[in-house]
Amino acid sequence: MTQDPQRYESQVCLPLYCASKSALTMLTLQYARALPAFRINAADPGYTATDLNAHRGLQTVEEGTDAIIRLATLPPDGPTGTFVDRHGLVPW
Repeated sequence: MTQDPQRYESQVCLPLYCASKSALTMLTLQYARALPAFRINAADPGYTATDLNAHRGLQTVEEGTDAIIRLATLPPDGPTGTFVDRHGLVPW
């Protein structure tokens, strides 16, 4: 994702933020493996216009919640150990 020049994340140089995101990715995978009865996934809300970024985000709050709502409403046999944004599966 950060190597794709079409994505906003590739233009940001924030080493600690990126390191924490990498750690969260691995934690998601580890929990998904350790707890197979649960659906453990990570969602990227995207660069959403909020008070936190002075509403400079590229999408609305409603668009930013698409992936979160999709994951929160997964069926019991839904995917686990994935990373998604509003467009679908994001490669780790």
